[in-house]
Amino acid sequence: MDLKLQTARTLKWNAIDRIATQILYAVVGVVLANILSPEEFGLVGVLLIFQAFATILVDSGFGAALLREKEPTQKDYSTVFWFNLLISLIIYGVLYAAAPLISEIFQGKKVLIPMSKVMFLTFVINGAAIVQVNRLMKRMEVKMIAIANSAGLTLSGIVAIWLALRGAGAWALVWQNIILASVKTAILWITGHWRPSICFSRQSLRKIRNVGLSIFSSSLLNTISLNIYNFVIGAFYNISSLGVYTQADKWSKMGSASMSQILTSSFVPLLSKVQDSPQTFHRYVEKTARFTSFILLPAMALLAVMAAPIFHLLFGTKWDAAIPLFSILSVRGIFIVLISLYSNYLLALGKAGNLFLSEAIKDGLIFIAILATIFLRDITWLIIGQLAASVATWGILLPVTARPMNLSPAALLRPMIPFATATLAATAAAAGILLATPNILPLDPLAPDLTQRIVANALILTLQTLAGGGLYLLILRVSGVKELPEAKEYLLGRFRTKC
Repeated sequence: MDLKLQTARTLKWNAIDRIATQILYAVVGVVLANILSPEEFGLVGVLLIFQAFATILVDSGFGAALLREKEPTQKDYSTVFWFNLLISLIIYGVLYAAAPLISEIFQGKKVLIPMSKVMFLTFVINGAAIVQVNRLMKRMEVKMIAIANSAGLTLSGIVAIWLALRGAGAWALVWQNIILASVKTAILWITGHWRPSICFSRQSLRKIRNVGLSIFSSSLLNTISLNIYNFVIGAFYNISSLGVYTQADKWSKMGSASMSQILTSSFVPLLSKVQDSPQTFHRYVEKTARFTSFILLPAMALLAVMAAPIFHLLFGTKWDAAIPLFSILSVRGIFIVLISLYSNYLLALGKAGNLFLSEAIKDGLIFIAILATIFLRDITWLIIGQLAASVATWGILLPVTARPMNLSPAALLRPMIPFATATLAATAAAAGILLATPNILPLDPLAPDLTQRIVANALILTLQTLAGGGLYLLILRVSGVKELPEAKEYLLGRFRTKC
């Protein structure tokens, strides 16, 4: 298959996967957020901290290293599978024994002990599917991944809502995670047409060890940076505040995490194929940067200025404390995706040392930001520090990333400029609509009447979307940006006829 068409097909299914995933995730999340309390979300937020670290330890970077290998063998895949399985069982045993200690660290909540013993099974279950996922990604065949994700989210969401309505509280979220992991893993094993051989090759591990350990180190640092705020808020503030933060963080990440996943799944295998051709590599880097900016910048910036009507439409005033955090984290999401994009460039080039350096810089700046803001005892300032650290990291990583590619920092920035300019104008237009609505809107967006509140906030969001999104597309059309007709071609033409 033609490489360009194969990439387009992969992009299509990754996009379908993420859109379907986020729709299902959003529907279930809205229902659960209206039923459960901030403290119940905070309890599960505590467990997600440890689950995230366990997941990184289970994979140890070897799964991602296999993705970079040009021609992994059956022995390579089997060795990584058995290694991951062994490590997952060991780590689960350690965390099982540490459950009482986890409870003591986080406000002495005894309910965390049985919850953690069940919740931590998810990383064992997910770990069993790492090789299945990587094989499909390596072949750029991600259709079944999309189907598995959608099926898992649908079934787990239905069960979680049923449990929440029956008064299960935070346990509804625990079982949602267990069922999601189980369904996804089962589908991938049933349809993946791959089974591990009964073999374990030290040579296979040695072959990917250096890249794998570097990816593991950078992933571990990245996980620290993503979860340290959950730890700080849960341990030094209170569980309810953690619940508010996790809601803001979850909804803001729906856009940025999706973009990172699409880019990793679609472009890293492609870039690894052309890593030996600098000219071709540079061309795809520019293409990737333009595509990322085309979608990422307006999406996250507009989300930031639409925060209030979005939350009021979905939750009323129950989660108002999360609104400013959501706006800040949405802007931060832009820089998180760009940092992830630069890491993917380095990964495709095999510059594992630079990859570790980028994560070390990011974590160091986050640590400094926490020290500078934690004593203010205000979560909003804590999150502003998080944004500042991400912006500073992005600025530092520009030359670190450009140098191995023999490019200047300006060359990495240049593809973003037309989209950044259009985004600023679109954001200003959407913000203007929000400021003007108290004077021109006859309905109260905070009305206790449900119908009036829904209509008012839906109207505000519609006007913001038309003003901001319409202006963005108009500027790009007038500017003759090529991504606009290409997006139309892929969505309405090539995908329909060839994919």
